[in-house]
Amino acid sequence: MIYQSFAELYDELFDPAMYDQWLDFVAARVAPTSGSLLDLACGSGRLGVLLAKAGYDVSGLDLSEDMLALAAKHAEEDHVIMPLIAGNMLDLSGLESTFQTVTCFADSFCYLTDLDEVTQAFTQVRDHLNVGGKFLFDVITPHQTDDVYPGYMYNYVDDTRAFVWTSYGIEDEEHAAEHDLAFFTLNKETGEYRKVTELHHERTYPLVDYQAALKEAGLTVNRVSADFGNSDVATDTTRWFFEVTREA
Repeated sequence: MIYQSFAELYDELFDPAMYDQWLDFVAARVAPTSGSLLDLACGSGRLGVLLAKAGYDVSGLDLSEDMLALAAKHAEEDHVIMPLIAGNMLDLSGLESTFQTVTCFADSFCYLTDLDEVTQAFTQVRDHLNVGGKFLFDVITPHQTDDVYPGYMYNYVDDTRAFVWTSYGIEDEEHAAEHDLAFFTLNKETGEYRKVTELHHERTYPLVDYQAALKEAGLTVNRVSADFGNSDVATDTTRWFFEVTREA
């Protein structure tokens, strides 16, 4: 139950404006009538629900059962149909269909172990994307891992919960960061706090490495941008947005 509470608090604290921006990014590039859409690493389903409400035929896939439980709850609350799948983006062989669009946001690919796994995930996307289909995703940049994350800290406290997020750079691993997450919840009967910790590891790569990985996976890069597609890439860009297609 405490891990479920952790997921719920993480969901509550995530900036809701970002989901609207991801929705706008997708809507400007893919029409709701274009066909089925798979949201990889869908998390708590916030974006998927927005897409479903906007008329998209969306399904969500995630590794976390706790996050999928939240996604099911959000879909029910908003009265939308959004099939949910427990699965790993490194092996989508269990999916019975292909999709016209695949999305994957919140730098989810940066949680994979290395560039080989990133390439493997891209290949899985290619294998489950219709010819002519679009693949939209984002990743954090080396500027984010090397200059922004080291020393970052965020704290949240209310009457029964506390959340501490601290980020560090990694000296012996290029373009990588670790996020130390600690969650405390009050047991009202005993007055004691229970603690759960998670260590999240993120790694990113130079832009040319992502472009090469996509090419190796059989995908075509049409554009890479910043600011949810509203700006060109610059040296201080913290997140890249990719617009990719399967040509054959």
